[in-house]
Amino acid sequence: MGILTAWWRSRILARQRRRYAPAERAAAWAALPLLAGLPPEQAARLAELALLFLRDKTFEPVQGLVLTARMRLIIALQACLPILELGLDWYRGWYAVIVYPEQFVSGQEYMDADGLVWVDDQVKSGEAWERGPVILSWADVAAGLELDGYNVVVHEMAHKLDLRDGVANGRPPLHADMAGGAWSQALSAAFADLGRRLDAGRDTPLDPYGAESPGEFFAVASEAFFETPALLDEQYPAVYAQLRAFYRQDPLVRLRPGGAPVNGCDQN
Repeated sequence: MGILTAWWRSRILARQRRRYAPAERAAAWAALPLLAGLPPEQAARLAELALLFLRDKTFEPVQGLVLTARMRLIIALQACLPILELGLDWYRGWYAVIVYPEQFVSGQEYMDADGLVWVDDQVKSGEAWERGPVILSWADVAAGLELDGYNVVVHEMAHKLDLRDGVANGRPPLHADMAGGAWSQALSAAFADLGRRLDAGRDTPLDPYGAESPGEFFAVASEAFFETPALLDEQYPAVYAQLRAFYRQDPLVRLRPGGAPVNGCDQN
């Protein structure tokens, strides 16, 4: 990082720390058990990334929702966990986070293969548009504050990473040291297995929504990677290994059952 860039970053962080009080930052961090066990250096970087994310993205509450500083921090910390070892540039090209009080109908228009235009009238808890906003239901964000494998923020941010090459196909741009064939084999086999279990009426180790498409499987698997890594590693170890290589993190090490309490973030 150049001297000027480092100086500018430090100024932004100083301004953001004044805007978001230490007590609010500590309360937001404490509300997120998926951050447990982060080493101090990683915890400090995540706290800074969240403040930079809040400065970079416009938060737009709608339908009368009042977004407090703590609520914004809770969203930002979860949004930045997937890019902790990737960097904020992985979220460049879009600028808004729209937050509804409850589940919503986006009304987005799309064109099918025959050229017909349709309006999406499905009720949703979250949505990510290519080069557009991330849309969240606060009720679902709040419901995802437990380590149960459900996290709408991580889910939608995984879609954003997937969309970096323009297609939500379950294969984000991979790092140079990753093999595309190994990625496809691991995720395709697990996606097929999830579908077979669902069709047979059996319990599924991941959210059944992951069987909708390869893109949804990647997003659902990312939720499990960060929230229930032991389950993901047990059921789909090859998927866990690929996500570990992509995210450059290993939540299984820090989120062991009965593991360490949540580390506090930098309160300076």
